[in-house]
Amino acid sequence: MSQIETRLAALGVTLPNAPAPAANYVPWVVVGNLVFVSGQISAKDGAFITGKLGQTLSVDEGAAAARTCAIGLLAQLKAACGGDLDRLKQVVKLTGFVNSTPDFGDQPKVVNGASDFLVEVLGEAGRHTRSAVSAASLPFGVAVEIEGIFQID
Repeated sequence: MSQIETRLAALGVTLPNAPAPAANYVPWVVVGNLVFVSGQISAKDGAFITGKLGQTLSVDEGAAAARTCAIGLLAQLKAACGGDLDRLKQVVKLTGFVNSTPDFGDQPKVVNGASDFLVEVLGEAGRHTRSAVSAASLPFGVAVEIEGIFQID
């Protein structure tokens, strides 16, 4: 078990198997020492976390949904690294999409659910650049979708 997975286990988190893509794309691409991971949607225990921020979900519920996206990102990264998460050097960038009403302005607080989780698990290697944007809708009605760029060795 990698050091990162040991830290995840201490937090009560077990990475799921990396989900297969839902359409005509690949879940990740390695270019040099960077891994580009396709958007991971909010899901828990095999079910989508759906809803719209500012209407049916609170900021805290949205942040919890974003956390599940970060777990999905790490699962995909593990697959991209041949099962060895300890190859991770740095989370470079996250782009978070929040299914929200036109007047909702707390997208950054929602995406903090992913950012805070990655820093908790990875320490300084989890600090990253980021965008947090509103979306009128997301696939399957999910609350949050997040894509990431990671540096590996």
